[in-house]
Amino acid sequence: MTTPAARPSRAARIAPADRGATRIADRVVARIAAQAAKEALGAPAPGSAAPHASVTVHHDIARVRISLELGYPSDIGARCAAVRRHVAERIEQLAGMAVPEVDIDVEHLHSVHARPTARARLR
Repeated sequence: MTTPAARPSRAARIAPADRGATRIADRVVARIAAQAAKEALGAPAPGSAAPHASVTVHHDIARVRISLELGYPSDIGARCAAVRRHVAERIEQLAGMAVPEVDIDVEHLHSVHARPTARARLR
């Protein structure tokens, strides 16, 4: 007869990979992506909306679409590439998912020349 102390616990007999699964909801990954895009863009243009993300997760692969607004004139291609890189890195770091694609929709450009001045608002 074995004593309770001599028997291995149930958790010790089951391999770690067989104990269960962790699933991260698509909306959680979308929040990570939106925050990462915001970090990559830096200070937003006045009057611009925060980046918005939608994500589809299948197994451990996340496909990301970011909608954002940029100041103009700027190097739009370089800014989008920086956002893609940063979003993919942050999702991989925080959620442990592969990110094979990050699509970016630039929905609006804010011209630095068309911004109202402080005097124009006082009239």
